[in-house]
Amino acid sequence: MDVRVMYCLLLWAAHFFLAMPHTTPRVLSNKSKTGDEQDACINLIPCQDNGAICIQPCSPSFHGETSFVCEDRKWQMLSDACANLDVQSLFQRITQSELPCSGGHGEHLPFVGGGKLGPGKPGDGAKHFGAGNHSCQADFSCIIPDILSSPAIPGNIADIVELLKKISLLLSENVTRGKMQSYSRIANHILNSSIISNWAFVKNRNAGSILLDSVNLFAGKLLLRNGSESIQEPFIATKGYSIHRNTSGKSFDFSMEFNSTGNVTGHVVIPEEELLRLPRASKAISIAFPTLGAILETNRLDPAFVNGMVLSVSLPEELQNILLTFEKLNKLEQAGAQCVGWHSAERRWDPRACEVRAHNVSAVVCVCAHRRRTYRSFSILMAPAAPRSSLLDYITRVGLGLSILSLVLCLVVEAVVWQHVTKTEITYMRHFCLVNIAASLLVADVLFILAAIVHHTALNYQLCVAATFFLHFSYLALFFWMFTLGLLILYGLLLIFFKITRSVFLAAAFSIGYGCPLVISILTVAITEPKNGYLRSGACWLNWYETKALLAFVVPALSIIVINLIVVVVVVVKTGRSSVGEGCKSQDLSSMIRVSKNVALLTPLLGLTWGFGLATIIDSRSLAFHVVFALLNAFQGFFILLFGTLLDRKTREALRMNCFSSRRKWGLEKS
Repeated sequence: MDVRVMYCLLLWAAHFFLAMPHTTPRVLSNKSKTGDEQDACINLIPCQDNGAICIQPCSPSFHGETSFVCEDRKWQMLSDACANLDVQSLFQRITQSELPCSGGHGEHLPFVGGGKLGPGKPGDGAKHFGAGNHSCQADFSCIIPDILSSPAIPGNIADIVELLKKISLLLSENVTRGKMQSYSRIANHILNSSIISNWAFVKNRNAGSILLDSVNLFAGKLLLRNGSESIQEPFIATKGYSIHRNTSGKSFDFSMEFNSTGNVTGHVVIPEEELLRLPRASKAISIAFPTLGAILETNRLDPAFVNGMVLSVSLPEELQNILLTFEKLNKLEQAGAQCVGWHSAERRWDPRACEVRAHNVSAVVCVCAHRRRTYRSFSILMAPAAPRSSLLDYITRVGLGLSILSLVLCLVVEAVVWQHVTKTEITYMRHFCLVNIAASLLVADVLFILAAIVHHTALNYQLCVAATFFLHFSYLALFFWMFTLGLLILYGLLLIFFKITRSVFLAAAFSIGYGCPLVISILTVAITEPKNGYLRSGACWLNWYETKALLAFVVPALSIIVINLIVVVVVVVKTGRSSVGEGCKSQDLSSMIRVSKNVALLTPLLGLTWGFGLATIIDSRSLAFHVVFALLNAFQGFFILLFGTLLDRKTREALRMNCFSSRRKWGLEKS
């Protein structure tokens, strides 16, 4: 399959070029708002408190609001969410299968001959655009008039980005030339060089990166006709070619408008030695954005800037390196250049993705490593992002494989010895918790592998959502059963004279172990998925950068870890005390051994090793933290088998009894 990789060019440390108006906040201008609608805080000029926020409603013809911040005793615009587009209505229009764009709904713009817009507003009465039996879902053309007639103000930009994201996630199967043309026209409307400054006031500061991911996903599914395809708009161009091992080399050339400075060029080359790696005929797709670099830099404090077009390349995973040539926008001889790639998960430029091959006054040649975007590191469960590392992938694969085998063996052993080790109420409760911990972790580990497969094969978005939901639920169930075990330990230590019946315990345990995770999982997907903010970019797992959905896992997990840590402290205090009058060194050594054994037994069973996830949250780029986390937690199933089952004295005795009785029975049958 094709794996999308985004490579871009040239961060120049030149502070005076492309210093466009979008780099500094604008002083309040009350366009599209009447004096009667202005909030009292806006009228206070100069403003009193630096950092104060003032929210202003939009005019009646727009929905949303505008935010202002007090800086240097002046109100300056922070974000402008005023918009006149109805994204939900537009999306519903193109998802109604086999519904003609004309026909009695009165939703579309009137047209005058030749496809030009006539007078009217979005949402006014409609006439047909195209043939009478034309399906809107076939090429999305019926929503183009509404989009192109809307002003490219910040609020509409945000809504169009959201619309393109929805289309990419839900309607990107079998992308035809017609669909790609309509998609490009919509994207081109908000990529125009004349409205770059408006991106500075889009409420979602990651909108440019979301747009890039959406275009990559949609274009990557483009079906090629006659082995090639070329779709050109002024500010976005897509080219695709069939490639195979017998090709002498393949290249894509782009020459596109930037602004009054004229055209800017880019060149993509897939070397012949790379094509020899292909086992079969495949496709390559390259997308050029002359203005996206400036948009991505709009809300960043880095003084460097993109000095050429952005090139996004979708290639088969067998290919490792490609060559990119960029024409410089600013051809200053003394300025240096750096080749970088966009890290979509962390929303930043990554200097490790590319390196400079050649550099002169007018152009730079970059060699870029084509890497898979699928995250397989176990530490991604807690961290906002995980560094790309073959070591982390290896630890994850080996650890999960061993854990799954260990957990299966753990459940088999528990089934064999169950009657022997559950004769008392407290041992029954302990082993019941242990079985559910092992079962939850086993299901979660299997789902973790399946989620990586689902994302890597790009089966579909809904399947990725389903995998993430059940993965979230399973790991939460693991933690809540650990929490139940922690409460059971406290009950055994502190509430000696208070007895609970087995039925009460089972009801409480199931409510905590499975009820709480189910409620949290359902609420998380219900709140974030309608805004397409449930999944993160690059993995079937909870989103962090847009909606912070990952907190629905991290907060419960870390809270339970803290509580269970207190449980371990209580156990250490209780079991570490020497008997009265016993102060010899042998007793101290015995006490130390007993405490160490209890800590070793309880640490994996109560999930304390997951506490290292806090380090990966604080510093998600540190490989050392991720390695420690993966080592301790990817192997958790093995630790549970070792410390929870095999080192338990009663379990070992029950196994020996079963083994002895089996041998005796076998001997009698043989005689």
